[in-house]
Amino acid sequence: MNLSHHLDPGDEMVDVVDENDRVIGAVPRRVMRRERLRHRAVFVAVVDSRGRLLVHRRSESKDLWPGWFDLAVGGVVASGEEWSVAARRELREEMGIEVDDLVSLDEGRPRSYDDADVSLVGRCWRVQHDGPVTFVDAEVAEAWWLARHEVESLVTRERFLPDSLALVWPSLSAILGSSGPESA
Repeated sequence: MNLSHHLDPGDEMVDVVDENDRVIGAVPRRVMRRERLRHRAVFVAVVDSRGRLLVHRRSESKDLWPGWFDLAVGGVVASGEEWSVAARRELREEMGIEVDDLVSLDEGRPRSYDDADVSLVGRCWRVQHDGPVTFVDAEVAEAWWLARHEVESLVTRERFLPDSLALVWPSLSAILGSSGPESA
């Protein structure tokens, strides 16, 4: 019998990694969060053919930064999961997007991010997708297609995930267009 769909997200196993991205153990996600252990995470910026970024607000049920805005789809890499598999899984789970082509924003090199809330090693990509999007797993509350200047303005007014801003935005901001907003 497959009970995986009944698994509490806090019970999902996550690899703990050192500063060089070597796996040093595996723990349940809730332990990783509680002890702020370094883990792997993926970030995928979704850009449409007009050069707009899909920005979303996280649901209030998220275990970290609930209700905050994000400029990338993504999340924690499961124990033993390949980076690109995790990125595609997150796109499918959060936005209902199925893609083959992931374009690297980090030249295939994981980058570290640490703050008071998280310690992670992340990989970043972008994909082109013109819609539609579907909030499959209830992790996303709402989303919008925004031009670069609109994202920059929103960042000054709302709380955005600091890891996405640090790891994704520097590589992404130069390639975004400047067209007007449109609701997702």
